[in-house]
Amino acid sequence: MTSKRMVARAAVTVLLGLAGVGAAQAQETVLKFSHFLPPNSNFQKNFLEPWCEKIGKESAGKLKCQIYPALQLGGTPAQLADQVKNGVSDIVWTSPSYSTGRFPRTEALELPFTLPPGGMAGSRAMWEFYEKYGKDDFKDFKVLTIFSASNVVLSTASKPILSAADFKGIKLRSPSRFAALFLTALGGTPVNMPVAQVTEGVSKGVIDGAMAPWEVLPSTKIDEVVKYHMEGQANQPGFTQTPMAVLMNTKKFDSLPPDLKSVIDKNSGLFMAEWLGRIWDEGNDAARKSLAARGNKVLTIKNEDYAAIKKATASVEEDWIKQASAKGLDGKKLAAEAHAIGAKYMPK
Repeated sequence: MTSKRMVARAAVTVLLGLAGVGAAQAQETVLKFSHFLPPNSNFQKNFLEPWCEKIGKESAGKLKCQIYPALQLGGTPAQLADQVKNGVSDIVWTSPSYSTGRFPRTEALELPFTLPPGGMAGSRAMWEFYEKYGKDDFKDFKVLTIFSASNVVLSTASKPILSAADFKGIKLRSPSRFAALFLTALGGTPVNMPVAQVTEGVSKGVIDGAMAPWEVLPSTKIDEVVKYHMEGQANQPGFTQTPMAVLMNTKKFDSLPPDLKSVIDKNSGLFMAEWLGRIWDEGNDAARKSLAARGNKVLTIKNEDYAAIKKATASVEEDWIKQASAKGLDGKKLAAEAHAIGAKYMPK
């Protein structure tokens, strides 16, 4: 074989090899997944990383995640929904609560004393409500799941809150609009503050405590500056819950071949909601134990006092029904259905 033919054949071989590499790279889809907590968070370590590994394995390596924790792609938690809608991220974890009025039907899930207190039970209830009544809120997104970050508990530094009267004059960090309305109805003062700033806020006397799920208290060191933690009985609906959403860019999902769409769908929906609900419950249980071990007081509000708190905050739901109805929604039906679905999953 002449040297010219050898060179030509070698060139063809190299080109074919490069074409093969290009084809392999073209088959690999990297999903940019953005969220607002640090990389050592319960969400990332016990859900997101294993979930990405799972879809990678089931897609034979065609699906991979590039994780951006702690808002590394910029913006605020409230801007995550627009980031995924506009394609800055492919998938985000956010909360509909961060965008007041944008997801009006889903707001029914935040009404006080509506859902069971646990993460798993609350997530099952939220997913069922979304399937029946919430889809019109999310037309701009591919919804991977809706889940519950579990009931918020009351954590205070100087005195416990065990009755409706104990709320008067107290300043608590509020995680959502409905938590703020709940506190206001009881004579308390809600303070809009990121959970990461609560420890400093309590230390400096800016606030008396916070409304937040058990799970975040140790990781944010809130447990180090408060002494009391209050909740209702396990078979009582929680004070309020914050719905969480894992949303995907619709164009990104639609661009996937059928086999990769199937992998995403198989690992979404109720499956994902239950996974997240479970890790929140596990995180809550671990937090309770660690709080008790450090000497903090974990207190249960008596049923009669809980009923009085519920009665004193009834106006929150009544006002929301009027507001939802003014927007053309059947607010009364949405609230009633949220309660009915919540009761279905309530511990006996």
